[in-house]
Amino acid sequence: MKKLLLLFFLSLSFAFSQVFVIRWDGPITPITADYIDRTLTKAERQGAILFVIELNTPGGLAESMRKIIQRIEASPVPVAVYVYPPGGRAASAGAIITVASDIAVMAPGTNIGAAHPVQLGGTPGAEQKDKDQKDVLQEKVLQDMLAFVRSIAKKKGRNVEVVEKMVKESLSLTAEEALEKGVIDFIAVDLKDLLTKVKGKKVKKLGREIVLNTENVQVTHLEPNFKEELLKIITNPTVAYLLLMIGFYGIFFELYNPGAVIPGVVGAISLLLGLYGLAMIDMNWLGLLLIILGILLFVLELITPTFGALAVGGIISLALGSLFLIDPESPYGEIPKSVIATVVFASALFFLIAGRFGLKAQKRKKLTGAEGMIGEEGEAITDFKNGKGKVLVHGEIWNAMSEQEIKKGDTVRVVGLKGLKLIVEKPSSDFPEQRRES
Repeated sequence: MKKLLLLFFLSLSFAFSQVFVIRWDGPITPITADYIDRTLTKAERQGAILFVIELNTPGGLAESMRKIIQRIEASPVPVAVYVYPPGGRAASAGAIITVASDIAVMAPGTNIGAAHPVQLGGTPGAEQKDKDQKDVLQEKVLQDMLAFVRSIAKKKGRNVEVVEKMVKESLSLTAEEALEKGVIDFIAVDLKDLLTKVKGKKVKKLGREIVLNTENVQVTHLEPNFKEELLKIITNPTVAYLLLMIGFYGIFFELYNPGAVIPGVVGAISLLLGLYGLAMIDMNWLGLLLIILGILLFVLELITPTFGALAVGGIISLALGSLFLIDPESPYGEIPKSVIATVVFASALFFLIAGRFGLKAQKRKKLTGAEGMIGEEGEAITDFKNGKGKVLVHGEIWNAMSEQEIKKGDTVRVVGLKGLKLIVEKPSSDFPEQRRES
């Protein structure tokens, strides 16, 4: 009976063995690292036996590449990088990520390599001294990358010499050449073929040896969430660069043309997104800074009402910041979108209502000083001669002027101001329009 129970539970464990699969098409950017980290964390929590990254990339940022490799090395779950689909490639940073994986697989018709590091920027027509300095710096970057790939290739049992040529000479290989030269482990036509070929393969992870059993496994595909899809666009190096420049130009335009509002709002948001896209700030800082910017824009809307332009910018900034602030795979979970929507709506409503009251207060009739006396009644304390005389209003004696004939003791009403003189007229059923003369 015990043997039957044991066999039953063993069959259940095999039946529920999971392989998690993700796909990345595009440059290697900070969001690539975040996406792999989030999904690999989920695979670890659910006890996956294998994590597969279907990769098709022209390369990308070295910093993001290193983060991905570090995450793969730290995971207790074996990670396979599968260069797919046919016609795809793992170039530059993608090639090094493939080499660094626990199991490197390519589809027929794909290629790998061309991993020479390239620095962004450059100054055409620079002096020879500057050129020499750049050459020295480029050589340092190259030697650092060579040392890194040698270490990785040796650890994973890859052909160190060929991997070095990928970096130093921009060598690129077909799937068949990569297999022949010991750069990858298998060629697989599709995911099913991959799972068949890795069955029984031994993988060393964190000091222990794992034998993969991929028979009767449940395959779970993890798609990018809305936030990752959005940031995938932003973190494209070209888009990130353009956002950064739009940010600078927008802010400079606002500084030189105060009150334009829209260029400043667009510039500030674009600058923060561009900084994240170029890996200068991480996602948590991006979320926090966008929230601070959103609140600042709301406050500015109160101080300098712009008929809602700053408020709209505040809504966008606060919503994006709240969305990016918390990693959905954090121990505390992500902020529910319903909560974000409620908070953003409530904040916008509060600041817009407060701004409306502020505008009304600015337009309200003044109740103090000379202007606050318009419409008040008083008494003439002298006869008016040549249209001039003195009146008593609110217990104060004022010089006054009028086009009407006014005698001492007549009741008068203040209808305007001219400097520090009151313009008065006798009260009537048809009260004349108030006016202020310069």
